[in-house]
Amino acid sequence: MTLQGSETALGPSAHVDTFTRDNLPPPEQWPDFLLDGFDYPDRINVGVELTDAIVARGLGDRTALIGNGRRRTYKELSDWTNRLAHALVDDLGVRPGNRVLIRSANNPAMVACWLAATKAGAVVVNSMPMLRAKELGQIVDKAEVEFALCDTRLMDELVTCAKTSGYLKKVVGFDGTWNHDAELDRLALNKPVRFDAVPTGRDDVALLGFTSGTTGSPKATMHFHRDILIIADGYAKEVLGVTSDDIFVGSPPLAFTFGLGGLAVFPLRFGAAAALLENASPPNMAALIEEYRATVSFTAPTAYRVMLRAMEDGADLSSLRAAVSAGETLPAPVYEEWMAKTGKPMLDGIGATEMLHIFISNRFEDHRPACTGKPVRGYETRVLDEDGNEAPRGMVGRLAVRGPTGCRYLADERQGDYVQDGWNVTGDAFSMDDDGYLHFAARNDDMIISSGYNIAGPEVEAALLAHPAVAECAVVGQPDENRGAIVAAYVVPAEGHDPDDALVKTLQEHVKATIAPYKYPRAVTFIDALPKTQTGKVQRFRLKQGD
Repeated sequence: MTLQGSETALGPSAHVDTFTRDNLPPPEQWPDFLLDGFDYPDRINVGVELTDAIVARGLGDRTALIGNGRRRTYKELSDWTNRLAHALVDDLGVRPGNRVLIRSANNPAMVACWLAATKAGAVVVNSMPMLRAKELGQIVDKAEVEFALCDTRLMDELVTCAKTSGYLKKVVGFDGTWNHDAELDRLALNKPVRFDAVPTGRDDVALLGFTSGTTGSPKATMHFHRDILIIADGYAKEVLGVTSDDIFVGSPPLAFTFGLGGLAVFPLRFGAAAALLENASPPNMAALIEEYRATVSFTAPTAYRVMLRAMEDGADLSSLRAAVSAGETLPAPVYEEWMAKTGKPMLDGIGATEMLHIFISNRFEDHRPACTGKPVRGYETRVLDEDGNEAPRGMVGRLAVRGPTGCRYLADERQGDYVQDGWNVTGDAFSMDDDGYLHFAARNDDMIISSGYNIAGPEVEAALLAHPAVAECAVVGQPDENRGAIVAAYVVPAEGHDPDDALVKTLQEHVKATIAPYKYPRAVTFIDALPKTQTGKVQRFRLKQGD
């Protein structure tokens, strides 16, 4: 079943507060939705599907969440989220459709709050723990958030935000260590363990995922209850083959849809377990994998490089059956070293907040270096030329995708930029080979045009990373009067290599010998560490700005 934007018909809603449905994009600006194979009842609640429904399947005694040194079963998670939902409705006055912001690091208590608010029919906005009051204020104002649940260790910025907000009415603390020593926990302790969840519609908005893009003005992506189930029943089932025996670990914050999918939705949909880390540094992740014999990992290539070094020092990561890499392009040297050390593939994939999760991926039985793979079940892709036509095979162009999920911005004129002729145009530059495999080139705004040549920064990075003197690197375009731009490389030298002029020359000659010589970095700067986001993505814009 293909629903074109102009034909989109929404199912029933349980929302009393109709703000989100009222602020969906106009139907003619929706992408086409390909929903064959993703059939759900008119009314479904994700919070129930990920807790109570798992208990009903007889898996109540299995571990659901691991964190802060303890395990919680599905029965415990179901009971606690029902108690929390009672507190939200009975004591705080949350009504179906109200926006509820959650502020926390990755821990089981945050997952419980998300599930409870979803059961109560709220629209959840998960936020990064590092955001300041001003940034939180932009989110609160955009989504007209009335309620906020906050780990008591992170209250200050949110309290400051509430003082100047015209929308935020209540900020309530919860115990992020899950010892139930905070206001929300105390309210919930006296509540029943049964809760009649709000019968939300499959087309009710369940989640707002915020993304800043390159403009600095935040955009809110709107995701339905069915969307959250689709990413599990599509990617997690088809590509990862998740079972109840799996144990997930990862570094992305739950505030990002990549993290929420990989560390909450995917394991809980299939009765598996998630081991959560508040400080998900690569060494901590390696230790967690060893301790709990984790089987599925979600993180960025830079973290996998550190984990590879940990393996050289004796770390046992043999329990991992799936190493998912996303958020940054996966350099071929990292893929190849992982294969050599583990005998298992690293699954490169690409997703977007607008699409909710990964929509192109390699497979266990079909993978190769420097390749992002093929579309996940239900998705279609095209590579577009400058005129918006399908580009010839092998040509780099703009990636367009459509499938069972797609972009719906909350009251945002940029909807028309992302969705064009029914396709989601992601802002990524790709090529497609003759066999239909997709190869990432760069973000569209990261392509370097030098003396008329189009140079993809990630390709130069991969060449540099193949040299033993390079621990990490990032490549950006640097303005140049004669060439328009030149390739500029920022390199973290490996231990034992001196960052001197001789090494600059060595690296430049190495790149010339590895890829087309015109792509070599004409400027090489040695730095102690690359600027990164909390998810491990390299912040290339800071390098461009000289930060």
